[in-house]
Amino acid sequence: MKKRYTLDQNRWDAPVAHTMPEQTRVPARFVVGGVVIAPATVLAPMAGVTDTVFRRFIKNASVFSAAGEETREQQVLHCEKTDNQKTAVERVTSNEQSGCGLIMTEFTSADGLSRMRESKRKRYLTYYEDEHPISAQLFGSNPETLADSAKIVEAAGFDIVDLNLGCPAKRVVACNGGSGLLKDLPLIRVIFERVRAAVQIPFTVKFRMGWNDANIVCVELARMAESCGLNAVALHARTREDGYTGQARWEYIAAVKDAVRIPVIGNGDIRSPEDAAAMVDATGCDAVMIGRTAPSNPWIFRQIAQYTATGRYDAPTDVDRYRMIRTYFEMLVDEVSAEERGMGSVLGSSANKSIERDCVGKMKQFASWFTHGVPGGAGLRRAIFEAKTGSAVLGRVEAFFAGEMEISVSEVEVGETAPTVPSLACCD
Repeated sequence: MKKRYTLDQNRWDAPVAHTMPEQTRVPARFVVGGVVIAPATVLAPMAGVTDTVFRRFIKNASVFSAAGEETREQQVLHCEKTDNQKTAVERVTSNEQSGCGLIMTEFTSADGLSRMRESKRKRYLTYYEDEHPISAQLFGSNPETLADSAKIVEAAGFDIVDLNLGCPAKRVVACNGGSGLLKDLPLIRVIFERVRAAVQIPFTVKFRMGWNDANIVCVELARMAESCGLNAVALHARTREDGYTGQARWEYIAAVKDAVRIPVIGNGDIRSPEDAAAMVDATGCDAVMIGRTAPSNPWIFRQIAQYTATGRYDAPTDVDRYRMIRTYFEMLVDEVSAEERGMGSVLGSSANKSIERDCVGKMKQFASWFTHGVPGGAGLRRAIFEAKTGSAVLGRVEAFFAGEMEISVSEVEVGETAPTVPSLACCD
């Protein structure tokens, strides 16, 4: 079972408050291999978090298109006609689908994927057409197994395959996976070469600075990735020994950017549009990757795209947050129902109960993030934690809407379908 993110991992040590740079914005797009990613924002792969429900939820929460601006087709046409390509690209403020340019799966064990039955493999690699572009992340240490699993990912229709060299979890490192490989650069080179030779889709890698401060290898590793034909690199600017503590050291992202010509994605301590723009300003990175902020502020990608386009962004109201909770929980319940219909005859009733338990477990996990700082949120968390089934959790949320929030029936009908795009209150 994959370890879920905890509240401790979702906290920052004395976070630095950045101001918005006067000129720099998050780029409108970047290209990985032949895949155009617009805007240049990436949802980080997170074990126990970035399943298909959360990925689609983020897409929906991030929808943004600048009112009164040119259509995307007009913007792209403008780009093709201008001599100043860089300025023109900046006019492409977002793809009209979402303020999140690229989403990534939870990391998946290459060893496990290669041994799975086809039916179980489909569950791990489930995605929907509206999730494109999407990257599948693998971890492992056997070059041949990773190459075989990359072929499976390519055959499944993913746009990009990514190698995890960043996970600090002890059990992953114990298998020489994740950040454990950072102590064996020759093996990493072999993995790069085998996977690159195995697939035609873009191949990327996400890694940390090194094992510890005495073993900083990020620049050397990025150069190796480029020489082996990888299409982009993503750096979480901490060491494995750091875990999630201390400040992300963005200067290492800048050093990697200076060392290679392929796109560099920066990751670490982005909690706001100001942070995202500040990272681009400080490092010159081509895109930003956001992890821990996404569960607690699913609007972060929309806010970044909105600021890029207009110079301001909106903050969610309490009503928006409550609607968001209900929307996500409804999506979870719907996904469980779909899995039971599609797999129940194959897996049996015990598996169906396991799917239901997983659904309720995720509701309880996300309730802690979604309700953080919301008036009355503690009462809703208690009610959710006491519920035993998905429908019971939804009932508690509906009761909370009708009671604690004192929202009029005309504003939010109990049982109505929550809007796909939450309305947001203005905040400069």
